[in-house]
Amino acid sequence: MATALRPASKTSKSILPVTGTHSVVSSGLPFGIYSSPAFISGAVDQVAYTYKKLGGDVLDIELNVSQVYSAYEESVLEYSYIINIHQAKNSLNSLLGYTTGSFNQDGQLNVGDAISGSNAALKYPKFKFGYANRVSEASVSEIGLGGTDTLYSASFAVEGGQQDYDLQNIISASSNSNSDNGTGNPVDFSGLVGNRKILVKRVYYTTPRAMWRFFGYYGGINVLGNLTTYGQWADDTTFQVVPVWQNKAQALAYEDAIYTRLSHYSYEITNNKLRLYPYPVKGSSNVDKFWVEFMIPQNPWEEDADKRNGADGINNLNTLPFENIPYKHINSIGKQWIRRFALALAKEMLGQIRGKFASIPIPGESVTLNGDALITQGKEEQEKLREELKTTLDELIYKKLAEDTAGIVESTNKINQTIPALSIYRG
Repeated sequence: MATALRPASKTSKSILPVTGTHSVVSSGLPFGIYSSPAFISGAVDQVAYTYKKLGGDVLDIELNVSQVYSAYEESVLEYSYIINIHQAKNSLNSLLGYTTGSFNQDGQLNVGDAISGSNAALKYPKFKFGYANRVSEASVSEIGLGGTDTLYSASFAVEGGQQDYDLQNIISASSNSNSDNGTGNPVDFSGLVGNRKILVKRVYYTTPRAMWRFFGYYGGINVLGNLTTYGQWADDTTFQVVPVWQNKAQALAYEDAIYTRLSHYSYEITNNKLRLYPYPVKGSSNVDKFWVEFMIPQNPWEEDADKRNGADGINNLNTLPFENIPYKHINSIGKQWIRRFALALAKEMLGQIRGKFASIPIPGESVTLNGDALITQGKEEQEKLREELKTTLDELIYKKLAEDTAGIVESTNKINQTIPALSIYRG
């Protein structure tokens, strides 16, 4: 004999209504990141959309409104996540080294942060050379043509008969004592050297004389270079008309002559230990001091003491000052994607609920639930929507747009070449 079922209630406590209620949306959100009236209206509309798409007017849907609101909020956050990654691909190189921020548990910039409210993710950034500038700065610093590394100068006294000098010890001692070895003056690298190995860039000496270089760099060969009438004299009272390239060539020759033909000394450096050739002879030379130009290496992540170099700024995807995209800045394309993704999430949740029971007994029969099918459909639709959005965005990165524009210009030029030029005909 069949047992009569006497359920305590003939209706489920969790049946999705036809539409949502504005006043309870905020209390049903797990994160509560979005609270604008527009978002709340969108979440309420999503309940009606879910009810219709899942057949709520035919068969009860075992979801409550809070679960739909939660799915809607998650969908907006997922859309914001994908869009922000897309914009990071566009702009990270131009933003490297610039101001970053600190974030709260929701991924929003903390109130009072220097760039709070900037909405950096919504801006069209100026193009910067980014890391290419870092490489260029390092290159020009290495060869002594500029850069951001400070070039210091120090001097040391030479001793007659002493050929070897330890530049590391000399400059380190000057840094510790704040007194230049050669001049006794205070140094601008006081306390900066420590045990860091300096990078020597140049060693030189000076011999100031009233007649120094009076003959220019042609002294001793009796010509000016182009064999004109005034021989070796190269003062500023004699002029000739020459092409610009000759002046540039003379300038290069002049610089080269200073180091090649006019120097009395040469040197070699090994491990910051200097050896002079020939060794100084006491009393036989008026060169009593040598000068050294050098750099003090810094850790790459350290900021300069007197200015910001970007070391504490944006360095990768994680430090971009990108918040969750404000709901009001999501257009119709984004909002439709959000509706579809929220529906897919609702399908998965409904499948999880129905999957707890393989079937429900009814008098004389049982109803098989489609929990597994809903879970599979929901997950597949979510992945499909993600890939659809990512694929579209990959076609719209700035680099791709520039390539497409170049193609349009090239095609336009080809079309213009086929248009007959305006001609004047005479009868």
